[in-house]
Amino acid sequence: MTITSKREDKTLTLVVSGRLDTSTAPELQAVVETSLAGVSLLIFDFSDLAYISSAGLRVLLTAQKILGDAGKITVKGANETVRDVFAITGFNHFMNLE
Repeated sequence: MTITSKREDKTLTLVVSGRLDTSTAPELQAVVETSLAGVSLLIFDFSDLAYISSAGLRVLLTAQKILGDAGKITVKGANETVRDVFAITGFNHFMNLE
């Protein structure tokens, strides 16, 4: 998995490619925990993400908890498999999918 971050004012975009699973989720978790100060919009660009497991979903949930009510998460470019995981788990109800 590779992670590229780009920050503009209060918006942080994390471009995640590869597989977000048990072995790679801690890397994204570390980025999330150290990068969200002052962020009100967190964009996950999953255009090149092939797979997400429950460990990856847990990272997204952690990000939402850190942001709280003052922050928002948007997921861009998710493929059909990732979108299905979001639908099955209900994540599509509290995260904006583009």
